[in-house]
Amino acid sequence: MSGTLQVRDHLLNELETGVRTGEALIRKIRPEDWSFRPQDNFRSLLELVHHFVLISASDLAIMQEKSEGEVGSIESSLSGVEDPERLAVTFRQNFEDYKAYILSLSEEDYLNRSTKAFYMEHGHVQVQWQIETMTHVFHHRSQIYNYLKQLGHEVSFFMLYA
Repeated sequence: MSGTLQVRDHLLNELETGVRTGEALIRKIRPEDWSFRPQDNFRSLLELVHHFVLISASDLAIMQEKSEGEVGSIESSLSGVEDPERLAVTFRQNFEDYKAYILSLSEEDYLNRSTKAFYMEHGHVQVQWQIETMTHVFHHRSQIYNYLKQLGHEVSFFMLYA
């Protein structure tokens, strides 16, 4: 296996860590937690978790140059869903679909195929999109962790790497 594909796999493994530990955080959420909003200009926990769960699906659609409407449909697909288990399962499935796409790319396409999001002037190659997705997941996982800590949940730094 080439070094490029080894790096691709390392990035997927790291993203899987974010998904696995994100699932664990989601499963800690109680019904009374959903409306929590640390400040008026922040998302509620429900809005944040919906966004988090859909990162892999919406980023995949963006990588595949789907339209603003198609991405918007994905981003609103969890409206009304408050069941932590369903959200965790959806998060995992979205990741598995994303992973299948990344693994389907040839090394040439992974490194050189550029796609452009509907909101961007210039495109990114697929490896750049993969890094963007990973940082996006970890950014919002951190927010969820902090929300749960503020709500008094038993969460520790160590669970983020278990």
